[in-house]
Amino acid sequence: MTSDPNTATPSHSESAESSPAPAAHPQPPIARRHPVEHVRHDDRRIDNYAWLQDKKNPEVIAYLHAENAYTDAVLHGTETFQEFLYQEMLGKILQTDLSVPYRLRGYLYFTRTEAGKQYPIHGRRVDNENSQEELLLDVNALAEGHSFLGLGSFDVSDHNQLLAYSVDTTGFRQYALQIKDLRTGSTLPQRIERVTSVAWASDNRTLFYTVEDETTKRSYRLYRHDLDSPRAEADALLYEEKDERFRIQVERTRSGAFLLLTVASHTTSEVRFLPADQPLAEFRMLDPREDTHEYYVEHHPGPEGGRPGGIFYIRTNFAGRTFRLMTVSTEDPRRKFWREVIPTRPNVMLAAADVFQSHLALFEREDGLPYLRIVGLPHATPNALAASHRIEFTEPAYNASLGANPEFDTRQLRFQYESFLTPRSVFDYDLKTRERVLLKQQPVLGGYDPAQYVSERLHATAQDGTRVPISIVLRRDTPRDRSAPLLLYGYGSYGISMPVSFSSNRLSLLDRGAVFAIAHIRGGGELGKPWHDAGRMHKKLNTFTDFIASAEHLIAEKYTSPQKLIIEGGSAGGLLMGAVANLRPDLFRMVISHVPFVDVLNTMLDASLPLTVGEYEEWGNPQVAADYFYLKSYCPYTSLERKDYPAMLVKTSLNDSQVMYWEPAKYVAKLRTLKTDANPLLLKTNMGAGHGGASGRYDYLREVALDYAFLLSHLGIRS
Repeated sequence: MTSDPNTATPSHSESAESSPAPAAHPQPPIARRHPVEHVRHDDRRIDNYAWLQDKKNPEVIAYLHAENAYTDAVLHGTETFQEFLYQEMLGKILQTDLSVPYRLRGYLYFTRTEAGKQYPIHGRRVDNENSQEELLLDVNALAEGHSFLGLGSFDVSDHNQLLAYSVDTTGFRQYALQIKDLRTGSTLPQRIERVTSVAWASDNRTLFYTVEDETTKRSYRLYRHDLDSPRAEADALLYEEKDERFRIQVERTRSGAFLLLTVASHTTSEVRFLPADQPLAEFRMLDPREDTHEYYVEHHPGPEGGRPGGIFYIRTNFAGRTFRLMTVSTEDPRRKFWREVIPTRPNVMLAAADVFQSHLALFEREDGLPYLRIVGLPHATPNALAASHRIEFTEPAYNASLGANPEFDTRQLRFQYESFLTPRSVFDYDLKTRERVLLKQQPVLGGYDPAQYVSERLHATAQDGTRVPISIVLRRDTPRDRSAPLLLYGYGSYGISMPVSFSSNRLSLLDRGAVFAIAHIRGGGELGKPWHDAGRMHKKLNTFTDFIASAEHLIAEKYTSPQKLIIEGGSAGGLLMGAVANLRPDLFRMVISHVPFVDVLNTMLDASLPLTVGEYEEWGNPQVAADYFYLKSYCPYTSLERKDYPAMLVKTSLNDSQVMYWEPAKYVAKLRTLKTDANPLLLKTNMGAGHGGASGRYDYLREVALDYAFLLSHLGIRS
């Protein structure tokens, strides 16, 4: 693919957007050039925009501000429309609201929101009718003086008196841990930086926590903290992971009996365990790591009079890529003693297994849809599958997941259900009678009527014959004659599944005649681990060609046309946007790309960056020639060419720790020198947020309003 040459001038004369124009017409900023030469595997590349990687350079910040100003100038005529869309979306939300409480050790825990406040308030009350609310955390108060606030850990001690919580105030996902005494409302003086996970021992005074490396942000060390210790520096270091592919996490089993230290890469894991009532003992290995073997653990005390310590339930992909469920005694958990409970099923992904006193709750995926399966523990034998049942759902496309179920001994299972048509709904499921009770469905103000919309599920055929699921929603009165705009969303990486979820914001598109669709492409997890395998490493191109096949199928079925087709994705989905825009720019009218991973080759060559080494198992290691040239073949930044491109809105955040701001900044700067069309190319940087964008709910709505105003106004829809 062609890179912009050294001899190219920063002129945009090939673009109507940058040619001489009336004074009122904004001019895009020009990124001055400081070429950097890269040579790897005898391949020479010139990076003209590497200078944008220096965050401390005032000229870089000035350039990002200039791009923001240019975007604002181009969108100058849409401010009224943005405000209208914002108010319209805000009008569908119940601003003062209360979550469904969950029970834990005699308390009901909940969050509530208040009109005009950006963040939730966390509270609890004693589990009786006359109890009063006890304030745990007011996130609005924590956010005072900060443009961003992210809440990480939130873990209450066994005696209900101490709360360990962590916050990030920059968006860089760098969390500081503090402990609040819930009896007095005071915060203890210890403050521990860069904490990634926490878990209490059962003595109510020992806290285990993991921290990240300062440079790579890899969670790599486990510490033990005693509340009587005056300084975190005195905390005992219990474990350090040396292999940069692996990250660690500490947690407590639902039974409360054990602490688990899970050490995992993208393809391999191992678990160490410690009795929660023996915090000064050493963690024991359950099964040593073995390449490509993933396993995850939960605990059950076993039947009364059973083995001391009970049994571990192990979800493993050993001898079965889609995972199976095994049990083993906690006394000697070596793999040779594992006993199968749920076998591997080639077409069913066992994605999670939650263990309770009387039952197992399994989260499964089959043909791209999620399922919840209940297994009674008296039947947890090699015949457990035959004695189990699924909770039934009837819509063609939906999302179901387990809700907050912190208590081990319960007769009710909390789960959540939603779809394109059904707002998020919280149910309690009676494990004995199989009756489900709707506790709350998220209100949608303004007279929402689901009967006015229709949800569908299609399959596109990929180049190699693979059937790719597509989920669709539209108004019933939307014509299917290729005249409707269609927003197609995609991701397709890390084995992550794109949920078919409800969005009241999306109604602002549907009610203006647009169609919304998700392409469940390979590289994601919709059809299990094999679906992920088929879209990573040297099969990554399947992700992009699946998305193109999905777009072509929607056009063939008359849902839209290339002149009305908009595509959207974020992070690795932003890589998808860049790749398909390079491969088939003629197929799309517009691209909306959030924090896009578009400078793949340069990032994966820099092992000092966060995530890089750990992601060799997803993308490949470009120090290896075969991986280098495969990555180069689809890297959006490297593969930009001199040709027409769709209109683009590219969004990033200055404090992003996962996809650095400079990837989209460099991408836009380079594309300006190459694109031969007159379509708008906009870069919008949130100067005070991270990978997820704005943290406040009102700020987030304004970001969505900007996206929708750009999309709709470009299609001639301005009201």
